Parts: sequence; C-alpha cells; structure tokens
Amino acid sequence: MTRSTMSLPHSVLDTIGNTPLVRLRRVVPKSCARIVVKLEGRNPTGSMKDRMAEALIGTAERDGRLQQGWTVVEYSGGSTGASLAMVCAAKGYPIRIFSSDAFSEEKLVQMAAFGAELTIIKSADGLITKKVIQDMIAAAQEASCQSDTFWPDQLNNADMIPGYYPMGQEIWDQTGGEVDAFVHSIGTSASLQGVAMVLRRNRPGVRIVAVEPAESAVLSGGPPGAHKMEGIGIGYVPPLWNPSMVDEIMPISTAESETMALRLCEEEGLFAGTTSGGNVVAAIRLGQQLGPKATVATLLVDSGLRYLATYGKMLAPRIGRHSA
Repeated sequence: MTRSTMSLPHSVLDTIGNTPLVRLRRVVPKSCARIVVKLEGRNPTGSMKDRMAEALIGTAERDGRLQQGWTVVEYSGGSTGASLAMVCAAKGYPIRIFSSDAFSEEKLVQMAAFGAELTIIKSADGLITKKVIQDMIAAAQEASCQSDTFWPDQLNNADMIPGYYPMGQEIWDQTGGEVDAFVHSIGTSASLQGVAMVLRRNRPGVRIVAVEPAESAVLSGGPPGAHKMEGIGIGYVPPLWNPSMVDEIMPISTAESETMALRLCEEEGLFAGTTSGGNVVAAIRLGQQLGPKATVATLLVDSGLRYLATYGKMLAPRIGRHSA
C-alpha cells in the first residue's frame, strides 16, 4: 500500500469536521472585536449538521436502537434531514423524512438526492411557525410506530451534543486559545451546548451568546411568530435548551440576517444562509461591546447553495436591472 493510499478517508463520513476558521475583515466596523467564523459549509452536505447526524446514528448503532435493515424516520427543515440521509446512504439504511414547503426547495431536493423518502407538510404562506414544526413532529412520531424503525427525534435527543465537541475543540485550537466569546443561533440548542462545553472546559470565563429570530423571540420571553431564518426559532423553548449555558440572548430579525448574508457574499466572498447572517450580526453587536482586543467566534452554519431561490428573490431587482 502506498503512502498516499494509506491517507485516503475510509468513507465520506471521515471527511466531516476540521472546517476552516477565517477572520472577517470588511463587514466588521472599527473598534469592534476580531470576528472569526467557522466555515461549516465545507462539510460533505454543506452543513454543520453532518456532525450531529453521524453522532446520532453511530450512538444508536452502538446501543442497539438501530439495526441493519431498519428504517430511520425523522422530521426536519432540511439540514438535519440531508445530513441524516447522507449518513444513512453511507451506512446502508433507508430513511423517511417529514419536512415542509416552508423550507428551501434546495434542501428538499438534497434530501431526496441522498435517497430519502420525503413527505411534505403544508405551511401557511411558506412561513416557519410553531404549528408547521409540530405537524412535522406528529407525522414522524406516527411513522415511528411501525416495526423496525429508529426515530432520532432530534429535539429531544441529547446524543447530538457530543457530536459538536470536536467543533468546540477546533475553534479553541484554531484561535490559539484566544477566544473570548462564542455566538450561535438556537434550533435544538445542541450545537451551542456542545461547543460551549468544550470552550468553557478550556476557559471557564468565555462568554456564550444565543441568537434567536426577533419575530419569534420565545427564549427572550416573547410570543412565537413566523419568520424565515431556517433551522432556528421553532416557536417554543426546545426541550434540550439549558439557559445556564448562556450569558445572553440576542434577538436578530430576518431582515438584518438577510442583509448581512448578502454583505458576507459581496464584501467577504463567503456564501452562506440567512441564519449565518444573523450569527454574524449578533457577533458584531457583541464585538462592539467587548472592544478590539477581544475575539468573538461564530458559525457560518451552511452553504448559501442551499438557498439559491431565497437569494434569487433578494437579488431580483439587481438581476432584472442588468438583463438584456
């Protein structure tokens, strides 16, 4: 066996993680902290959720909840579904996913491309609401009652949290231990907790800030509402939420997030989704409080290629203006 052959990954699952960390330059105002972002779009499906999907499936295999020949059943807005479908494809499991037309078509197509059997739950006007999330969960729960199925039930499954420990260690190592704060948006809350646990083990005083949609700021005590920040803001407090892990909660609007997502493209050359834009808005807001000597880390959670239709709508006036 040659030296180059020995270094080849055993499977696509071995390519998960070890994503780059880069410093933002042009979108960061003067007197702001150094803002660094983890490029999670470099994972196999283009999302940080590959990390948790591998952890969920691997743990279930080891403890016998998932066996060869069984079908995985889950609800998902798209990122978790695509990641689970990729892991299942690599390991040979059939998968059924219950999603909604409230989420990007690109995500739905990607899940299907990895072999998932999709059931689409109708939404009200294409908006993410508490009801559409609950309808997806109810459909997955009913399907999980069939024999020889495994339901990860992501909102209630703490097996995800260790899947994000490597991300926390990567951030610590890539900053040389110079990280004063970590900012991240809340879906299940597993990714924030996994990273925070590792960072606080290395530096107990690191500041942890959670981000949620301003239109549905339930963690801040507000009412649930409709929004378009995919992957977060489920309309109620997620079961895994641990407020003791967080120093502050920042509500960020969909409009602010979309504006920043476009700026990241145009000014930094970084193509990510709207929720990633919200992460950066919050990180800059915190960075202005902490000052230029501090370092704030956050995540670009997935690739903008998952949101081409969304970007098309945002850029429609510009595209039309330059058409022949």
